[in-house]
Amino acid sequence: MQISPERLAALEKSWTTVLQKYGVEPAAAYPAFEVLVTAYSALERHYHNLEHLGEMFRVTDRLSASVEDPNALALAIWFHDAVYDSRAKDNEQRSGELAVDRLRPLDVPASTLEHIVRMIWSTAHTSSDPPADRDTRVLLDADLAILCASEERYRRYSADIRKEYSWVPDADYRIGRAKVLSKFLALPRIYHTQIMFEEGDQRARANMQAELARL
Repeated sequence: MQISPERLAALEKSWTTVLQKYGVEPAAAYPAFEVLVTAYSALERHYHNLEHLGEMFRVTDRLSASVEDPNALALAIWFHDAVYDSRAKDNEQRSGELAVDRLRPLDVPASTLEHIVRMIWSTAHTSSDPPADRDTRVLLDADLAILCASEERYRRYSADIRKEYSWVPDADYRIGRAKVLSKFLALPRIYHTQIMFEEGDQRARANMQAELARL
């Protein structure tokens, strides 16, 4: 899905603003921005695209009171799906590596890079334990905020995920998707922050149960 020039300009401004916090001038920030926009605008990205990033930024704005390092969090959002191949199992690993490759030459501090990479890796959602740090909890809640979207938006999301896995036969996809949904439904709570838990947990479960029924 293409985003408007106005929204792209807003994303560019937010990108350069964050990097200016680390002393990076806009001219030096643009090459990495172009790499990211190209990645998120790839034709095979029906859900994991710039719209997804924009939605995540809106959620983290709402959760700003829970954020400790907003600049590191913003960079983690930008890079968390920078590498996305539905056939691969190491997207988060490679996305973290790309973040280091692009941000280290801009003199983003090593400790910040480590924090960013840990956050990116957490978006694999392989652990059911709550993250130890607040920024990661916010990142994961923003990443999964789509689950508690309106019924219409959730249906579009699930259809877009199917498109990203168009290479998988229908029967196999139904089995695999059902496993993913069941894993999230089995969690005692889907969201880590109190705001998202109170506002979205029940709606997320209803959306996923409805998708399971459609499968």
